[in-house]
Amino acid sequence: MSSGSRSGTPPVSVRPAVDGDVPAIGRVLASAFSDYPFLRHTIAADDHAERVRRGQELMVRRIGLPHGRVWVAEDGGNVVGAAAWTTPDTDLEAAFGPVAAEVGELAGDRAGIAAAVEEALAPYRPAEPAWFLATIGIDPSRQGRGVGGALLRPGLVAAEEAGSVAFLETSDERNVRFYQRHGFRVVAEVELPAGGPRTWAMRRVPAG
Repeated sequence: MSSGSRSGTPPVSVRPAVDGDVPAIGRVLASAFSDYPFLRHTIAADDHAERVRRGQELMVRRIGLPHGRVWVAEDGGNVVGAAAWTTPDTDLEAAFGPVAAEVGELAGDRAGIAAAVEEALAPYRPAEPAWFLATIGIDPSRQGRGVGGALLRPGLVAAEEAGSVAFLETSDERNVRFYQRHGFRVVAEVELPAGGPRTWAMRRVPAG
């Protein structure tokens, strides 16, 4: 799958990720989320960028690849974006249980807040098995050029073919319109505890 380009920018191709992509994915996602409100609120400020990079690598290597699905966007062999999902087949306890201690360590002095945030968001998450967009990010230099849509598409197609709900959360209001263009609707606006950012829970139902 490929995405068109603007102003001579090379098109990107989207393919399933492999383990060897993880370091590049970590770097790209750390750059994409360098000042993301949700992560600023739930991950310690000290060495924040490195904590974010490690957290994104953990999500991809330990959750997405073995238990869900991960796609990368690349041009000329360079990773410029990635998306990781859990799926209706993901055993969430088996996936997240073994990494809980590492996630807490990455949160650092924000661990208590991170736990409260999870509790606040839990009521709005699907009760039924769903395709859950765990993370998606684009190299900042490639944003606004169709890469995000190209990365999102494989997961949406898979969810549609399976007749499954797709779900995500975003703490950046600018992303809400992007996801709405791809068929998501807002099901909740949550003011996160401890002065956290507003977060939008969004759901997409299959057309069938």
